[in-house]
Amino acid sequence: MSRVVVIAGATSGIGRATARAFAERGDRLVLAARAPQTLAEVREECADVEVLTVATDITEAGALDALAQAAIERFGRIDVWVHTAAVMAYGRFDELPERVFDQVVRTDLLAAAGAARVALRHFRATGAGTLILTGSVLGHITAPYMSAYVTSKWGLQGLARTLQQELRDSPGIRLCLVNPGRVDTPVYQQAANYLGRVGRPPPPVAGPQRVARAIVDCVDSPRREVSVGRLNVVLRAGFTLLPGVYDVLVGPLMRLAGLGRPVPAHDGSVFAPNPAGEAVRGGHLPDLRQLARAVSGPAAQLRGTAAGAIGALLRRRPG
Repeated sequence: MSRVVVIAGATSGIGRATARAFAERGDRLVLAARAPQTLAEVREECADVEVLTVATDITEAGALDALAQAAIERFGRIDVWVHTAAVMAYGRFDELPERVFDQVVRTDLLAAAGAARVALRHFRATGAGTLILTGSVLGHITAPYMSAYVTSKWGLQGLARTLQQELRDSPGIRLCLVNPGRVDTPVYQQAANYLGRVGRPPPPVAGPQRVARAIVDCVDSPRREVSVGRLNVVLRAGFTLLPGVYDVLVGPLMRLAGLGRPVPAHDGSVFAPNPAGEAVRGGHLPDLRQLARAVSGPAAQLRGTAAGAIGALLRRRPG
């Protein structure tokens, strides 16, 4: 029997890739995000399964309760709740507007806590369910110019660990924390920016589909914490074992590999969605499918030209 999966933050990046991944498994979906037009696009991408879309701002009072109620009214239950909604802001802490800092924390930490509260109350009532929160390697380390995001992810790390302890008496309820490293999503371009240079994920960069696979795997094989990223372990070890060296290197490396072209100050998508910027990928990795299509045409033409030339030579060859 197919599962009922709620995904908050379903219109971009990891959330959108996750919606596609669950749809491929035949699960029924409740997709939530702020932009109704983008939700309609994702619904079309998941057209082979039954989908309910809910346009909502999860930071507003009562929004998460209403989302759960909509899912139950449509499907009768919730089996999996995936929280991927997040926004980001760049800027020195003392130069980042207080309203921006607070809204990032409200979205990335307090709304995640609200989602956990709503989902766990439902799961305790039914005796089973899987809650998957999306953290970050920045819940274990720090990086300059990202104070609001780092604060949120450290808080989420602590919340998840606490909830896992409290759920020890409920074996049918699982809570998994998925911690990606650098991922090719639009969140960097969509971020608020008061630093003067646009953010980007330092290499190596993973595709959002890889994180989506880890999220789906958590439903079948629950794990307390899943790390997605080849350098996550190295970064955590350096941060913990060599803090002085880490602090000396992280600033220059961030400015070299984590920041790009100049950009004027703006609020990004922190307070309102930007549907034009929502997609699965952020353009920080080559799209291998598009690359294959781009190469296949000229390659086929070249093969045809070569075959014709060889045929012509053979025809001219004396018998």
